[in-house]
Amino acid sequence: MGMKGKIALGAVAGIVVIGVVSANSGSDGKDGGDKGSSASAAHQPGAKNGSKDTGGAKEKKAAFDGDGNFVVGSDIKPGTYRTSGNTDGMCYWERAKDAEHKMDSILANDNVTGTSYVTIKASDKLFKSSGCADWEAVDPKTKGSPATSMDGDGGMFKVGTDIAPGTYKSTGNADDSCYWERTKDAAHGLNSIIANDNVTGSAVVTIRSSDAYFKTTGCGDWKKTA
Repeated sequence: MGMKGKIALGAVAGIVVIGVVSANSGSDGKDGGDKGSSASAAHQPGAKNGSKDTGGAKEKKAAFDGDGNFVVGSDIKPGTYRTSGNTDGMCYWERAKDAEHKMDSILANDNVTGTSYVTIKASDKLFKSSGCADWEAVDPKTKGSPATSMDGDGGMFKVGTDIAPGTYKSTGNADDSCYWERTKDAAHGLNSIIANDNVTGSAVVTIRSSDAYFKTTGCGDWKKTA
């Protein structure tokens, strides 16, 4: 399917254009920031037989493997899942409406560095995962110890569990490969996006307590300023 499509913010406020993301493409470059103690601690490379829970408090059993095609309703149940420890940008996942594997079969997809959350709906027919660390089921009642800084290439963070709400700043972004996104859910549709941007230079964003997730790719590390 070619190389990874660039994710861009539309020129008109509220209009977002997302390029098609393809399997087995490399991740964009990353600039700036030394890695310190932050939410990235929960996203270290892990073995294929499972990944660590947020904060490293306990190990959770994998719900299904990071490689394969899974029929929704028989192979895997609908719900929200997480994969973590993906360090090379080769993790690719896809929600599909059928098993024809055509472009118009795709409901949502992503190439992942770090962590990804995805909500698989009962109406989905197939979930595809390639090159990812194993997926674990997410308990919506799970509480964490939200961090106030995060890895700028860490992927997706659950607001209120992985990271605290507030205003964050990222510096050292030398080109627009830095991309961030505030979302209302983990379905990864256009309607999921509250706000997003491609950044050169310093980035500042306010993450609200009502946001569900924050996604960051190719950015310098983020630190809470307010």
